Amino acid sequence: MATPRTRASSFSRNVPSTAAPQVPGVKSGPNGTLFLSSGISDLDKILGGGFPLGSLVVVMEDPEAPHHMLLLRNFMSQGLVLNQPLLYASPAKDPRGFLGTLPSPVSSKDDKPLDRDSEQEKGLRIAWQYKKYFGENQPNSNSQRDNKFEFCNEFDLRKPLQRQFLSGQRVECMSTQDSSDLAALHDRCATFLKQFFRTDGNISGAGRIAIQSFCAPQCTYFDKEWHVLSFIRSLRSMIRSSNAVVILSFPPSLLSPSFSKRLQHMADTLLSVRAIPDEDKDLAKLLTGYQDMIGLLSVHKVARINTQVPIILEAATFSIKLQKRKFLVLECLNQAPVDGSSGTSYATSGSCSVSSKGGSLDF
Repeated sequence: MATPRTRASSFSRNVPSTAAPQVPGVKSGPNGTLFLSSGISDLDKILGGGFPLGSLVVVMEDPEAPHHMLLLRNFMSQGLVLNQPLLYASPAKDPRGFLGTLPSPVSSKDDKPLDRDSEQEKGLRIAWQYKKYFGENQPNSNSQRDNKFEFCNEFDLRKPLQRQFLSGQRVECMSTQDSSDLAALHDRCATFLKQFFRTDGNISGAGRIAIQSFCAPQCTYFDKEWHVLSFIRSLRSMIRSSNAVVILSFPPSLLSPSFSKRLQHMADTLLSVRAIPDEDKDLAKLLTGYQDMIGLLSVHKVARINTQVPIILEAATFSIKLQKRKFLVLECLNQAPVDGSSGTSYATSGSCSVSSKGGSLDF
């Protein structure tokens, strides 16, 4: 799994180190940043800890397959398991019905997916006295498992979430299809975020907002670009001063290129998902493990709070796989051997532009 590398710079905010907040599902990071888990441990590692509190996460949908729903489901389930309030908005007439498709957390340790990092560590033949330094600086999204709560759970996509997590008044749902404009959604988000207003004191709780298929054609504000951009600016301003995270998905293929670009620039964290054709022989020869892939996830932008130092990822595109047909896994793209034979892949990065013809500078 690719780990982010951070450049050293004098522009980083000098924030005194504080103890991790005793709030379920909240983890401390560098420069005083607090994180919420995405519900996918691999994605948390890629982003350097998770989704920062007060950030807007935008996911670009693929018109061929609803892979963005996998990200939304895990994000929503993770919040409900940790008893974090959730506001879900969808263009469907009955958005509460979507709650029945949320995955359930894995309770048994035997059912949890294998830890790929630990398996790789066992395969390395290094001196025993150096093993204590291996993985010492790697981000661990499950560092709080020994406590009574976990920062990130493993979810079984084949089992629905228990009703006990869906009961109560901590889950709000609304349909964006009925409202003639975005005023109703704006007021609903403002009311929801008021309970998580950020102060200088300790954090009492965190919230999550999930907006599915924003700017869908069935919404009446579909062609009102100015109203949509004004709503996003206002939402980003409200979320920045609150202890919450907003994840919003939209279909860029149904919008004008200029409108889509403006929405992307407003995101703190920008992701995109893309389906993989079932019979792409060229791609199957190029990548190892192609048969197990169900899609691709690209990281276009990573949120940076309290600092101007960018995060440089070792890879920007990752394969989406289902381990044991129920666990969502993200892996770096591995290039298949040039001769097409089986064996260890040459690279672990997302680059796929290696030529099979040797040059004079090859060594």
